Amino acid sequence: MPHFDQTLDVKGAKCPMPLVKSRKAIAELSVGQVLQVISTDRGSVADFQGWAKTAKNVELIAQETVQENGQELYIHYLRRTA
Repeated sequence: MPHFDQTLDVKGAKCPMPLVKSRKAIAELSVGQVLQVISTDRGSVADFQGWAKTAKNVELIAQETVQENGQELYIHYLRRTA
């Protein structure tokens, strides 16, 4: 698990809301800070990979899937780069 500066919990939010809320949250961070996003939406894995490829101010530094109370959580770590 990478170091992170802020956590955004978007459990229960369906596509595209995890991405929409993350864009807003990353804009509020300083350059170099890392946002941890916790989602229950399986589609968020590909969504965040696609966002990181096209965005000029975000780097996807890690993704992981964990189990919590029988539910899969998709965790993304994004660094603001600009």
